[in-house]
Amino acid sequence: MLKPTEGEPGPERPVGELVHQLVEEGKAYAQAEVALAKAIAVTKARAFALPSALLGAAFLLAQAAVTVLAIGIFAALYWVLGPILSGIVAFLVFGTSAGGLAWYAIERLRRDL
Repeated sequence: MLKPTEGEPGPERPVGELVHQLVEEGKAYAQAEVALAKAIAVTKARAFALPSALLGAAFLLAQAAVTVLAIGIFAALYWVLGPILSGIVAFLVFGTSAGGLAWYAIERLRRDL
């Protein structure tokens, strides 16, 4: 059997008020979660900013290195084959290399997916 409560019971809150409080607390919780997700995203974006810039600079330098290599191959062949034929041979060397890398990348994608 239940024991009687001590003293007089306090006034009970209406159900509508309780539901309203629950909705407000739910909104506050959702807003806090969104703020946390935004803070995490901003922190990660800031962490990736410098490495991304460095990788971009590295890509530009690698592109410059390949250009210098292509000019060097053209210049070396220039003395042996002449200007037109050395240009064609240099183009074929680098075009074939690019095509091979692209083919390999596509095959890896097909295999892995």
